[in-house]
Amino acid sequence: MGRFAVSTMFFHEYPCDDIFDYVAESGLDSIEFWIETPHFWLRGAPLDDLSRCVADHPELSPITVHAPSLDLNPCSINPKVAEISVKYTVEAVWMADRIGAGVVTIHPGRRTAKRDPSAYDYRRFEAYIAQIRDIAEETRVKVAIENLEPRVNAMLYKAEDAREVLDREPWLWFTLDMGHAMMASRGEVDRFIDLCIDRMVNVHVSALGANGRPHHPIHDDPAAQRVLADLADRGYTGYLTLELEDMVFSGALSSEEKIVLLSRELRALQEIFS
Repeated sequence: MGRFAVSTMFFHEYPCDDIFDYVAESGLDSIEFWIETPHFWLRGAPLDDLSRCVADHPELSPITVHAPSLDLNPCSINPKVAEISVKYTVEAVWMADRIGAGVVTIHPGRRTAKRDPSAYDYRRFEAYIAQIRDIAEETRVKVAIENLEPRVNAMLYKAEDAREVLDREPWLWFTLDMGHAMMASRGEVDRFIDLCIDRMVNVHVSALGANGRPHHPIHDDPAAQRVLADLADRGYTGYLTLELEDMVFSGALSSEEKIVLLSRELRALQEIFS
């Protein structure tokens, strides 16, 4: 059975200590710590504070980490944007190793213009991967690249492209964002599982809402549960990380309501992966 986790961004408005407490209270046994969690990010990313949170919650270890990505792009046509994006990713790998994380998820980037990636963009991507390769070889944490939403300028939103990169980079692992893949089609999800499950160490778990967007709960969504059942049938035992957006609900959720929701999501995962 895999480790059941949730992204800290579901509790983005709370201090880190509280977030770890709430996740533990929900019954989940791990956590994906986004470096951009506001209470951490806006205080200069104090690693000692994060290390203390991890040490105070051994039942959640080893945690996973998500590298900064919200307004960054390692494949940007702007060299300064690309440089700082790569720098933050390298730092995230280093931080993940320092706190004993099991996996750090990174984003592949995108072409700046809303056009198919060009030869220039692929060269920028290869330079980015080379820098991550250098730091990964010095650490023990598994670095996993994530598939993006199916947009014309996105890198690695197709299963075949992800497999090609994994074949080229034997040190690199894979994080399946099932919501991103489901936005393309159920067939694309199947292709990701067929082609990449041998390198899959984390799954970002969510359902699509009526608007066709991910980050909705899975406990009452048959389509999402079928994807998860397929993973279970194939023997997947890595991290299963709930990636939920609290803005999809009709009103603001209290911390207690979020904990109850996570407990419900956990029961659904346990039934599938038992």
